[in-house]
Amino acid sequence: MAPHRSLLRALTGTLPLALAAVLSSATAATATPGSAPNAAPPPARAASAQVPSGVTAGVAVFDRQTGAFTEQVNSAVPFRSASVVKILIALDLVWDRGPDTLSAADRSRVDAMLRGSDDSAASHFWANRGQGALIDRMVARLGLLDTARPPATHPGYWGYTALSARDTVTVYRYLLDTAPPAVRDYVMGNLRQSTRCAADGYDQHFGIAGAFNRPWAVKQGWSGFSSGGCTTTAAAGTTASAGTTEGARTDGATAAAAVDLARPALHTTGVVGVGDRSVVAVLTLHPQGTPYGKAYTDVGRLTRSLNVPGATRPAGTWIGTWGSGVRVRAQATTASSALTTLPAGAEVLVSCQTRGQQVSVPPYVNDWWAYLPQYRGYMTNIYLSSPDNQVPGVPVC
Repeated sequence: MAPHRSLLRALTGTLPLALAAVLSSATAATATPGSAPNAAPPPARAASAQVPSGVTAGVAVFDRQTGAFTEQVNSAVPFRSASVVKILIALDLVWDRGPDTLSAADRSRVDAMLRGSDDSAASHFWANRGQGALIDRMVARLGLLDTARPPATHPGYWGYTALSARDTVTVYRYLLDTAPPAVRDYVMGNLRQSTRCAADGYDQHFGIAGAFNRPWAVKQGWSGFSSGGCTTTAAAGTTASAGTTEGARTDGATAAAAVDLARPALHTTGVVGVGDRSVVAVLTLHPQGTPYGKAYTDVGRLTRSLNVPGATRPAGTWIGTWGSGVRVRAQATTASSALTTLPAGAEVLVSCQTRGQQVSVPPYVNDWWAYLPQYRGYMTNIYLSSPDNQVPGVPVC
């Protein structure tokens, strides 16, 4: 029977926005699970960053082919880095000796730190390499303008390092254009192997990893959230402007003092496109109490709005979800293995839908399942923010 969606609206308060997104972006052709998009890449676009309401953002997109920024929003404003600083920790470690000299234990730590954002590995290197002195070294080596060690009140908190979007671009440009090939290949090779589920159980394939098809490489950051999903049964807008970044260096003490340590932070950084054409840095802060799934969705929408030369976008329809602990399964049945759980309330990309096992979540009953290509699995349509059992405009698999 068709679900009574007025109850869903009362429970979530998000149906009108989610439904509008479905109806405005739905594809019209039939599709098969895992099928690749065949549309021609879109033409170059002007700066277009759309910062969701309530979000504070620092954004920089740099086109390495033209040598110019295509997006800048508060690009010199320092944010607390969260796990993005792990790139600097890794670079400091291999700066004078290269990755081949690392012990097996340290190499394993770096791999875990860059791929799965392992915090214990970062803390190990932070403690053994001088804490804030590590940041001072990297600021001098890379000519960073807005980066500073954590405030004196929190010397052991590597995630409180101050970092701006433009400095993040500088770090990636060093890796791609200046670093010794062995360093470039080691660090970037790890970032290309970013795992969906981070070591602490957060789904880290938001932002760049969700907005664009591979090739990409990412280092994400998050801080101040209580839960990030990604567990399995086994375990106010600012106008952007194009052009180059110009500006004076920010004093380190000033940068550290200016960083907001309270609001939840969610950052997506990395490179996108063939030949790592574009460097993307999106640093965000969210209102206190924002659920991870809401921030995940807002960062995704912001990232998808950006002019990123060389990027291709996955085919499908972005649809909101509701509920918590929603499982993505290998097949359209609850008897199949659970691949992961979704961050509560996160938008998902749906490429097609198919009939499968009938699922009952009173008062709803539904036998339609959505295929999520980025998870390579299915979720019951019950938890999609749609007015019908079969989502309008989404093709049948």
